[in-house]
This record gives sequence, C-alpha cells and structure tokens, in this order.
Amino acid sequence: MLELGGGQHGAQANAPVIDGTDAGFMTDVIEASQTTPIIVQFTAPWCGPCKTLGPQLEAAVTRTNGKVRMVRIDIDKHQQIAGQLQVQSIPAVFGFAGGRPVDAFMGAQPQSEIERFVTSLTDAAGPSDAEAQITEALDVADEKLAANAAAEAAQIYAQVMGVAKDNLRAITGLARCYVATGDLERAGETLGYAPEDKADDPSVTQVRSMIALAEQAGSADDHAQFNAALEANPDDHQARHDLALALVASGKQEEGIEHLLEIFRRDRDWNDDAARQQLFKVFEALGPTDPLTLKGRRKLSSILFA
Repeated sequence: MLELGGGQHGAQANAPVIDGTDAGFMTDVIEASQTTPIIVQFTAPWCGPCKTLGPQLEAAVTRTNGKVRMVRIDIDKHQQIAGQLQVQSIPAVFGFAGGRPVDAFMGAQPQSEIERFVTSLTDAAGPSDAEAQITEALDVADEKLAANAAAEAAQIYAQVMGVAKDNLRAITGLARCYVATGDLERAGETLGYAPEDKADDPSVTQVRSMIALAEQAGSADDHAQFNAALEANPDDHQARHDLALALVASGKQEEGIEHLLEIFRRDRDWNDDAARQQLFKVFEALGPTDPLTLKGRRKLSSILFA
C-alpha cells in the first residue's frame, strides 16, 4: 500500500508499475528517475481513453524488464503535481529521466507511438548495472582469450551464459575457446545456443568458419613433412595448401595466409581456385576488420590486378 508521507516501499518499490501520489512523487518519480526512467500517467476512473492507454503502456513498460518503470496518478485524488505540470486533459503521459521531464504526450496514441515513447526512455536509461557487469566480464574474457588463456576465458563466458543464456557475445566467445583448445564438437554444440534470429550474425558465421577450417586441417599438424615436400618441390601446391591449413589451425594465421597467397600467385586456377576460396574462409574466420584480413586482401588484390 502507498504511504501518504512518502513513496513506495519494499517489493512495491521495484514493481514495473505502481500507483503514485502527490506526497510520494519526489521519491517515486524525481529520485527514482535518477537511476531508472519513469513514465507518469495521469488518469482517472471516468476517463475512457485512459482505460485503453493504461494497459498498453503497462505492457510496454513490463517488456523493458526493469529498464523503465511507470507510476499511475489518479488526478481526482492527487491534483497538485498535475497542476504543476499544467495538465489540462487526460490521459497525459510524461517521461522522467535524471529527475526531470524529458518527453510527454497527451491523449490516446497508436501502438507505434507508445512503443516509440517507451523505447526513447529505454535508450535514455543506458545499460543497467547488471548489463555493465556483464560487459565488463566479457571484456576480461576477450582479453584472456586473446592472450591464449582459453580455459580462464571459457569460465567467464560460461558464467555469463549462466545469467544471460542468450548473450551472443558469451556464446560465440565460449565456442571460440573450444576451437582454441581443439574441442570442435563442443564448439559446434555451443553455437547451437545462439538465438534462431542470430544464426546468420557475423560473429556466429565467423566462429562457424573457424570450426570449418580446424576440421579441414584435421591431423595435418606435422609442419615438418609439408616443409620437406615443399623443399623438394616448391610447386607441390597440395603440400603448401595442407601446410597453410595446419599453420592457421595452430594460430599462425599470417604464415598460413602467405602460403595460400603463394599458391594463388603460382597457379590461380589450381584445384578449381581452391587457394583463393580458402583465403576467403580464413578472412571470414578472422573477421573483416582484423589487420591480417585487411593486409591479406590487399595482397590478394595486388596479385589479381598485377
């Protein structure tokens, strides 16, 4: 229940929608909006449009999962704040952020406008504390994976998935850890946790390419035998191709790229353009902005147009 001398308390304080008062406005709206945007709807039992708008707003607010909250104020019982905000008719809706009104509308609105209004406040909210903690944890995991500490990175990615199972960055990060440790089966299984609508996301495609490259390399990790074959015959493109795959699979992507470029330089049509196609797979696995991708593409272009 509402306390006349202040705002909501206990579990009610964090409810997505509460009933407000003039007395509790400072606590429930002004102070609360310093950390979470608050929508204030001025309403009354006799207001027909309010009865339609209210549930629409409440549903939209609930879908934000706590990023925005809502306070309903019955102007028949609480007229002071409505007067200060110069409310002339209802329904009247105000959005508060940082302790002040930042948006408003009067009268019934189409669903699209309601969604826009709530979304604008959601954007104003910025990341929640939980989201900030997840981002910070993922940053640490990325750094550890880049430093070849795959086991430590995997623990962090898995912890994030424990609280945010659909977090794509955690899913692909954990899959990359499995690729790095050679557990390709679990890497593929982990990618399966990606939401269906993210199946073609570049981060998912990138890991999928990493898995495919590692599978192609197979047991081709004996660099010495391939190097020996090339010393005997520099035009042994199959040996050079297998060496390139082995190098990429062992983390020596730049050396692998150079060997694939050398095949293409010597014989563009070898094995139905296999060298260039393999280069594209490596570039996809590295990502479009990786320095090795950019450098490799420039070299490939120079060969093409030489």
